[in-house]
Amino acid sequence: MERPRLLLVSEVTELSWTIRPHLEEWADVASFDPPGVGGEPLPPGQGLSTELVVQRGLQELDGRDWKRCFLVADGYSNATAARIAQARLRQVEGLALGHARLSNRREGERAPINQEVWEAMTQVLRQDQRGFIRHGIVQATHGSVDEDLAEQILERLPEGELVDSWEALSRDDHRMEELLAGLEVPLLFAKHDGCLMSTAEGFEDACKAFPQARIVSVPEAPPSSEEFAEALREFCEGVLSRNGGT
Repeated sequence: MERPRLLLVSEVTELSWTIRPHLEEWADVASFDPPGVGGEPLPPGQGLSTELVVQRGLQELDGRDWKRCFLVADGYSNATAARIAQARLRQVEGLALGHARLSNRREGERAPINQEVWEAMTQVLRQDQRGFIRHGIVQATHGSVDEDLAEQILERLPEGELVDSWEALSRDDHRMEELLAGLEVPLLFAKHDGCLMSTAEGFEDACKAFPQARIVSVPEAPPSSEEFAEALREFCEGVLSRNGGT
């Protein structure tokens, strides 16, 4: 059976995928920074948007000779991965989503996002962008992103644009139920136990909407969880085995 091929779709930067070395033990792995991050150019006069990240992801796939691949995303990048999959229906073999949820809604009954945590992080970001990266993300991820990684992430992010980028990526304008309904590919949903930002109710509702999805719960944020890496390996190899190894 050939090695799985994974495209990691990032929320903020590819550096957040600290499990990449574990994935590379059994898969061919690609990742990218969103436009405006690190050395990635941002079109003049445009702010970061899901559409721009989708186009960058498609560009990454077009630059490789992958006939088939899996998309792996987390949190606010899940909608991006789903849109990439919609544009490459014949190429995508499966979709793995950390912090799986149906929307970014912060209000109302069974909201997938904790509004108080989101507002607190946004307030810190508006007041102290560097402090947001150094401390806010570390706290919100329960240490899954440590201070050393936070400093590396900080070096890649453009100063003065983080508030707009954060609010653009966390907008509640994605309906994952609609995005995923027409894909007809195997799904892996990962829950981050104890996450401050994503609610348990949001994950439960996603699993109810897609009962065929394989489910895993991990104690760390999926991009830094070795347990998620192992669940992803089993998921991909299972799909490839059922498809005859292609």
